[in-house]
Amino acid sequence: MKNFAIIGVGGYIAPRHLKAIKDTGNNLVSAYDICDSVGIIDSFFPNASFFTEQELFDRHCTKIKNTDEKIDIVSVCTPNYLHDSHTRYALRLGSDVICEKPLVLNPWNVDALQRIEQETGHKVSNILQLRLHPSIIALKKKVDEGPQDKVYDVDLTYITTRGKWYYTSWKGDPRKSGGIATNIGIHFYDMLYYIFGPIQENIVHVSTHDRVAGFLRFKRARVRYFLSINANTLPPDVAAKGLRTYRCITIGNEEFEFSGGFNDLHTESYKNILNGKGFGLDEVRNCIQIVYDIRNSKPVGLVGDYHPLAKLPLEPHPFGWIS
Repeated sequence: MKNFAIIGVGGYIAPRHLKAIKDTGNNLVSAYDICDSVGIIDSFFPNASFFTEQELFDRHCTKIKNTDEKIDIVSVCTPNYLHDSHTRYALRLGSDVICEKPLVLNPWNVDALQRIEQETGHKVSNILQLRLHPSIIALKKKVDEGPQDKVYDVDLTYITTRGKWYYTSWKGDPRKSGGIATNIGIHFYDMLYYIFGPIQENIVHVSTHDRVAGFLRFKRARVRYFLSINANTLPPDVAAKGLRTYRCITIGNEEFEFSGGFNDLHTESYKNILNGKGFGLDEVRNCIQIVYDIRNSKPVGLVGDYHPLAKLPLEPHPFGWIS
């Protein structure tokens, strides 16, 4: 049984980590969040110590380093821009790390973490759960076993609508979230790299506060993508059903279905990591580079091979400014 700590236990994604820790037969020793609305802990580990101040959390974790409660693994579930610093802290505490995506916002941060891994002898694993989705595994197998000179035409559409709260939170600040591509899309970019190989071209057509659209050329695929958090970009038939999320990938003329099968992927990720089969820093580097390049590219507009939804009218920022 491993002893865990969680940094960011009050966040949206933390319950999946709590469940994964419990489902894999391990124990949560301590948790930290600046928010104290963390009653969810009672459903999993009511005896875990909880702190709202980093200094007190650190003191507790340090005090128990030479006891049976010594923390083996720290799960990092904080806002994107804090992942790097909290991962560094956990490594220097003497623990391995399981970090939510995106692991970091900049490619050079991966290099720095690799140096700290070498200094401390501890390891960072990232949650890249789409690689464990049964449909994704089957698709990768199909591509790997198909004609090696075939280049696939792929359209990726992912719309997950958000209200005005989004722009008040850290998620609406590109300096903290990395923007739309990083915040909601990084696991899709990782999936595309995982299936179709190294990136060869990265063009951005549209990039605003609520959407990003572009073209990616991988070794085995040409990908047009459209990501959005704006409800007005939902297909009319989807919106008519009262749905607020739309996920679609087409490969050639065939729609690839993977809308289900997401419920236990964090638990599967933990199982893999605990069995020494997690996704480390070298695995995550490519998707970090892709979203970094998207974030720092100047949109070229509606030229070349762009996603059909890129033509949708742009809308002003709900608070009257464009990020």
